[in-house]
Amino acid sequence: SQDVVYNKLSVPKGGEYRIELEDGTKVWINSASRLRYPVVFSGNIREVYLEGEAYFEIAENKKSPFQVLAENVKIQVTGTCFNVKAYASDKVIKTTLDEGSINIGHVQSRRPMQQMLPGQTAVYEKRSNVIKIKTDRYHDDASSWKSNRLIFRNASLKEVLTTLSRHFDIEITVKNEKIASFTYNFVCKGNDLNYVLEVMQSITPVSFKKISEYTYTVE
Repeated sequence: SQDVVYNKLSVPKGGEYRIELEDGTKVWINSASRLRYPVVFSGNIREVYLEGEAYFEIAENKKSPFQVLAENVKIQVTGTCFNVKAYASDKVIKTTLDEGSINIGHVQSRRPMQQMLPGQTAVYEKRSNVIKIKTDRYHDDASSWKSNRLIFRNASLKEVLTTLSRHFDIEITVKNEKIASFTYNFVCKGNDLNYVLEVMQSITPVSFKKISEYTYTVE
């Protein structure tokens, strides 16, 4: 058999990219993410590798299921729309299903895969190696980055800063550990960093300081 030739698409911090694969599948790739995919799909399975976050709109082909591998998580589909968030530095991998159905499981496991239904989110904990599926009334939030919106629901300061650093390509150093316990609930457009920082300063007693074009401190 021929060796499969792969393309590798890397999206930098602060970037976002949309691509159509040769089978007609559409993929939106978020900042600080990488997708490895065959130039041409061959054989009876369409397989891609994700590191970071992407939204998939899978072209249906029942004869050739589509498979996304993200670290230790395997997602199998025939035709559907879903978001996968699998950054190496995060403690969990989240898969959120909007339409259709998908099967999810471990890459190296003989256990049967679990089926997901629309409106559900599967959370894989890397430390415990366990996947838990739950109905998620905010499942639309998962792919809000595609329309350049930032949505935080009961998010810790660290989670917010991690998202901001990927989205805006900046580094934010926390200078006072006491503020780490703050949580945030807000929605805003993802194109104005100063506005986001002002919102955070109005919600909690934190203060951001710009050190250089790409570095900030918060205390």
